[in-house]
Amino acid sequence: MVVLRSIVLFVLAALAEIGGAWLVWQGVREHRGWLWIGAGVLALGAYGFVATLQPDAHFGRILAAYGGVFVAGSLVWGMVVDGYRPDRFDVIGALVCLVGVAVIMYAPRQ
Repeated sequence: MVVLRSIVLFVLAALAEIGGAWLVWQGVREHRGWLWIGAGVLALGAYGFVATLQPDAHFGRILAAYGGVFVAGSLVWGMVVDGYRPDRFDVIGALVCLVGVAVIMYAPRQ
């Protein structure tokens, strides 16, 4: 149950951070305005809060593992929201990152 909770929190964190960054991008690069930027800043703040809910107490471990989730999640976001088509090297790289997440977060420790 702890692993499932951790995975759900990583997905929520990815949605908040990637979504927040995307909203800021849209506000600035696509000239959609301050409302989009403000929503992005709020989402990025939510990401920081969600990360604190992880069951593991080590900030460095959480953020290191989240980096791999961010890589994979960014590619998925690009596919769903922007129509980006990752190539096989994008997919392989994302899978390597997710294996790294599993090792960092869920390897048995003593």
